[in-house]
Amino acid sequence: MKRKVLYYAILWGTVELGSAKPRAGELPRALVIGDSISIGYTPYVAQMLTNRVVVVHNPGNAMHTRNGLAKLSDWLGTSRWDVIVFNFGLHDLKYVHPDGQPARTFDDGARQVPPEEYARNLAEIGRRLCASGATVIFATTTPFPSGVSPPRNPADVELYNRLAREALQPLGIRILDLTTLVQFRLSDLQRPANVHFRPEGDRVLGEAVARAIWEALAHDLNELNRR
Repeated sequence: MKRKVLYYAILWGTVELGSAKPRAGELPRALVIGDSISIGYTPYVAQMLTNRVVVVHNPGNAMHTRNGLAKLSDWLGTSRWDVIVFNFGLHDLKYVHPDGQPARTFDDGARQVPPEEYARNLAEIGRRLCASGATVIFATTTPFPSGVSPPRNPADVELYNRLAREALQPLGIRILDLTTLVQFRLSDLQRPANVHFRPEGDRVLGEAVARAIWEALAHDLNELNRR
């Protein structure tokens, strides 16, 4: 556990807020924006792309799309990004009280960001990411079982992912389907009654994200798999 926490600190510490211009021989740069699911898999992304791509996660937990809109400029900084992988969803569909505190039941709360607003926010985030000049990839929201806390409706994963596709594909943003990747293996990959994954689940997700980044850089996936 200590090793993983240190690794996150190293990743986040590489965020450059000053001017950065590409130099000959400089490695490509990839930014990962997302919640705790992405925090879990980013070390595996970095490991798979070691000495090939500089992988950086946004500082902390990106949480929901309202937070993303508020902090996106800070996360992008003035660094050059060749690829950006992002996700919002699990915090948007989470049930909370009006003050934003987690609800205990579906009846005493509402989704943190309603579906219609989620689609609008995501489209605006997508436009701003595309304006950076990077190749942009949206990683779909991963599934979870009934009974998680704070309450979330498993059926909302399909709804929010559909809205994400409708909002982002017209912008030319690629869709990485992490949902299908894990949905039939949740008993092996995911912690019980939880949205989070076991280390093996983090690895499976991280390797899929790494392959998507490598492919977005127009490299041969067979070359990556030969490491």
